[in-house]
Amino acid sequence: MSRKEFIQVSLEANLFFQRIMKEHLFFIETNLQPVDDGFIAEANILKKSFEDLLGETVVFANCAIRENILKSNELVTSYTLNAEKITSKLTGASINTNITEAEYDLKAKPNFDYTEWLETKIHDINCRSLNLLEEVIEFKEKLLDLFLDCDIYVSLYPEMLGHLIAEAKLYYNILKALAKKTLPEMPVCDELRFWNHVMEDHAEFIDGMLDPSEKDLKKKAEEFAKTFEKLVEESIKCHEKDLVEKSKAATEEIRDFKKSATEGLLNCQIKSIIPPLLADHVLREANHYLRILKEIKI
Repeated sequence: MSRKEFIQVSLEANLFFQRIMKEHLFFIETNLQPVDDGFIAEANILKKSFEDLLGETVVFANCAIRENILKSNELVTSYTLNAEKITSKLTGASINTNITEAEYDLKAKPNFDYTEWLETKIHDINCRSLNLLEEVIEFKEKLLDLFLDCDIYVSLYPEMLGHLIAEAKLYYNILKALAKKTLPEMPVCDELRFWNHVMEDHAEFIDGMLDPSEKDLKKKAEEFAKTFEKLVEESIKCHEKDLVEKSKAATEEIRDFKKSATEGLLNCQIKSIIPPLLADHVLREANHYLRILKEIKI
């Protein structure tokens, strides 16, 4: 990678995944039980550590990242700040909303000067993110093992904890590659399989967390799960162009569904056990995947 590419890709990956990771830890923190106060405290410490890194990344990112990343709504959406405030109020767990406010002010600057000094700073952030991520993956895997052995209770599906681990490992692979100034070598169909499976999981989680009375929404979520399950199966045959187009169409549809769900939850119009921040979280992941799909060249 050139210096410019390294700085841009590093900043853009960290802006997206640092927020995703700190929100994973928030969801774990707020779904553990009072008896496991040690794990709650550990989740909170790790969450705040990723918040600190994200706050630092935001400062360096201003004017240095690409315009299409800002327009993709994968870093923050128009709902993120409100979702944070409401979810923090409902759970009592802290969220540093100043970071989100700063992200709303991020800009792109085509003639930005990508200096050697900035390259060094970004390399340092990548290294610290990687070290912290190793702790987070170990923490998540420990909780899942304890949960499956019935030694703790978490009001999250075991499948969801596995989902959080898979996303963390993807971020880990990106950071490991960036240490060598490259990107992970992932075939297009493998990348599509990963993100289509993420979208499938999201649909299943939404279905399972909606109130039984929300029959229409649950039916839509179930249909999305089946659509993405089929796309995951098709990715094994790997007809790239056809799979990209089908994935893009399906992801645009689930993105719109998640957007409506986020609005409905923020306005208290949907009965569920889905916190508004989780709805915004999965919406951002759909936006991220859509941007990836648009950048794939077949």
